Amino acid sequence: MNSNVLKTARIWLASIMTCLALVAPAGASDGLKIVTSTTQIADFARNIVGDRGEVHCILAPGADPHTYQPTPDDVHIVLDANLCLQNGLHLEGKDWMGTLARDAGKPIVTCTDGVQPLDISQDGQTIPDPHAWFSPRNAAVYVNNITRAVNRLDPDGKRQYEARAQLFLQQLRVLDAWVRQQVARIPPHRRILVTTHDAFNYFCREFKFNERNNYLSIAPVGWSTGSEVGAGMTPERRRVVVESIANSGAPAIFVETTISPKLIREIARDTGVAIGGELYSDSMGEADTAGETYIGMMRENVLLIVNSLLTNGDEQG
Repeated sequence: MNSNVLKTARIWLASIMTCLALVAPAGASDGLKIVTSTTQIADFARNIVGDRGEVHCILAPGADPHTYQPTPDDVHIVLDANLCLQNGLHLEGKDWMGTLARDAGKPIVTCTDGVQPLDISQDGQTIPDPHAWFSPRNAAVYVNNITRAVNRLDPDGKRQYEARAQLFLQQLRVLDAWVRQQVARIPPHRRILVTTHDAFNYFCREFKFNERNNYLSIAPVGWSTGSEVGAGMTPERRRVVVESIANSGAPAIFVETTISPKLIREIARDTGVAIGGELYSDSMGEADTAGETYIGMMRENVLLIVNSLLTNGDEQG
């Protein structure tokens, strides 16, 4: 090979390497890869990222983040990610999402940073309630945290991310106003929300349910107990729960999609209170269902709660 040909080849190679170097590793649509712990966070991220990247969720619809055990497949998914997103406030039991990210050497963002947490009692201790997304105003905090994170990761896409986030934040404001309008249909004395576990504190506080319980959730069990939510129920605790629900005047009580309905159905039978239906709680719904998005799950929950509390237990109202 003569010197001119070799020189030309080197120029072409240098040009190709320069072009490759100019491609933003996380900015190209096939380069931005985000892994989230929960389905709600995945939906927030998809609304912000759009087609500019991929969002993978560790939890499947209906899975419980409190008791989830990561799999080898999860490890591979995180190893391929640019960014990990978690709820935080101990929602991910035993810090499984943080452990996956740290072991893979990946950056992780806690989406509840900046939320003013509510305190709940668990086994004699006061802990922050992790279910902050049940307030659309808190959901906006999640969205802003995610937007800042992807802007840092892919500054070339900042305008797109912020434009999408602006639209989604507007949708959250509309959702908040709509929920208040729907809840206003329920007389205050009938705004009693009883669910399986303490997932609805932020919802109750934001929309003024359970006045006699300081606008906090009424639930048989705390937000997480051992290997199964509700596994720590004792006969004495059960007696207290049955009495409190019977005395609350609740028109209906609700099961949750991520927790076995056995306990709450037994309590409903013991108290004589109707089952109002099944609420999305720690996870959104399956694909092609009404609850497959955050706005969808909130909409369906509110419609179910309003209808059940207005139509059940008239003799108690």
